Amino acid sequence: MSKQKNTEELILNAAKKLFISHGLEKTKMQQIADEAGINKALLHYYFRSKDKLFEAILEDVFSEIAPILQSFFGEKIPFLEKIGYFVETYIDLIKKNPFLPEFIFNELNRSPKRMINIMISVGVNPQIILDQMKQEVTNGSIKDFDPKQLLVNILSLTIFPLIAKPILMGIMFENDDKLFNQFIEERKTHIKDFISHAILLK
Repeated sequence: MSKQKNTEELILNAAKKLFISHGLEKTKMQQIADEAGINKALLHYYFRSKDKLFEAILEDVFSEIAPILQSFFGEKIPFLEKIGYFVETYIDLIKKNPFLPEFIFNELNRSPKRMINIMISVGVNPQIILDQMKQEVTNGSIKDFDPKQLLVNILSLTIFPLIAKPILMGIMFENDDKLFNQFIEERKTHIKDFISHAILLK
């Protein structure tokens, strides 16, 4: 690994750690430099701003997961297995990167076009999933529905509890991370069962 690549990874890992512990807005560039063991000038050489740094992290996160999901949906396995894998992968991704929901929510309000460009650049292509949903309808294996509605329903069921964690923690889980994490793990099965009952023909 080159010295430049190694330094970039040190910075990205330091930033992820601080974003998780302090949140995106409260994390300062100086803190990231200190955590990475470099001076602030070198940090700015690699990443001019916290915004650029997070964009790099986002690209790194999605470039890790997008090819896996795209490849899995290309496999000849039952459609519901693919949905289950999609749900589990998304939940695990956000659990591993708990700063993501806050950033994505803010970024979608501030600059949705940039978020779209990042996702496209790393290979996120929902059309592959939508086409398979249409084919399942044509084959008569699931109910006739709008694939876009189903995809948005799956994303909503998966992502909302993680975005709403601060509220849910306070009103449902007594601010107990262990209880909340157990609930999120149980949602993997709950969402798969819910979607299965919603789309399978009786």
